[in-house]
Amino acid sequence: MLSVLPELSPAILGVRHTAPSFGVPADACDTHVHVFAPGTLFPFAAGRHYTPPPASAADLVAHQRALGLERVVIVQASPYGTDNACLLDALAQLGSQARGVAVLPGDVDEETLHALHDRGVRGVRLNIATGGGAVDRGDIARDLTATAERIAPMGWHLQIYAAMDLLAGLADEIAALPVTTALDHFARPRLDDAGFAHDARRILRLLERGTAYVKLSAPRRLADPDSPALARWARALIGANAERVLWGSDWPHPRAGADAGKIFHPEDDGLALDRLAGWADGATTLRRILVDNPARLYGFT
Repeated sequence: MLSVLPELSPAILGVRHTAPSFGVPADACDTHVHVFAPGTLFPFAAGRHYTPPPASAADLVAHQRALGLERVVIVQASPYGTDNACLLDALAQLGSQARGVAVLPGDVDEETLHALHDRGVRGVRLNIATGGGAVDRGDIARDLTATAERIAPMGWHLQIYAAMDLLAGLADEIAALPVTTALDHFARPRLDDAGFAHDARRILRLLERGTAYVKLSAPRRLADPDSPALARWARALIGANAERVLWGSDWPHPRAGADAGKIFHPEDDGLALDRLAGWADGATTLRRILVDNPARLYGFT
C-alpha cells in the first residue's frame, strides 16, 4: 500500500468515496489520475486551458486507501505542458507502487528518456483532444509515428487522447506503430453520433488484435456515467478483448470548459468501481482489468 501520510488539500476536503461493494483484489490499479501542486511550486504552462487547485500526492494516497487500491498510474496533466517536474515529484513520494505517463517535447534526448524511466515513467501521452499541437490528420499520424519510434527502445507505450472518429480514421496507422497504444477515456466516442457504429468497429478491431488498450475512465466527459449507451460501449470493449481493458478514476476529476479549474468534480469513485464490476462479466474479468492488465502494461512486479 502507498505510504505517504494524507494531509488533504482544501479542494479535496468533503469528497467522500463509497466503499466498493465487492472485494477489491490485491494489487488493483487506478491507471489514470493527475496530481497538481500550487503554481508557486511547479509553474503551470502558458496558454493552458485551465488552472487547477492543488491535489497532492498525499491526497492521492487518501483516495487509494478509501478504495482499497494499491497501485496507481499518474498521467501528466495538460496544465503542465511538457514540464514533468510535478509528475516526477509525485512518483518519488509514492515509490514502487506508482508509475507515470509523461508528456515530452519533440526534441527530447535519450539521456532524458532513461532518466524518466529510472524514476518510474512507462509511457508518453499525446493529448490531441485538448493539448493543442497538430490538427491535420497527416500531421497527427506523423507525430504518432515519430513519438512511437522515439520511445520504442524504452519498451514504453503511447497513450492517445483523441476523439473516436479521429482514432478510427487513424486505426491502420495506430496498428502499424512499433509500440503498444492506450486510448484514453473509452476512446472518447460520441455515443449518439451517426458515425458511431462504423468508428466503433475500427476501435474494437484494434483491441481484438491486441494492438491497443482502452481506458474505462472519465465517463462524465462523455455522458451520464450510468447511461445505458455508455454501459453498452463499455461491455463491447470488454467483450472485444478483456486483456486490453484498463480502469481509471480520472481523480481528482478536473472540470472541463467554463468551470475548469474552479474546483474538482465531487465524483464518488467507489461507485465508479461498482459500475465497472457491473460492466465486467465476473471476478476473473474484473481482476484482469484491475490487476493483470496494468501490471503487464506498466511493468509492475
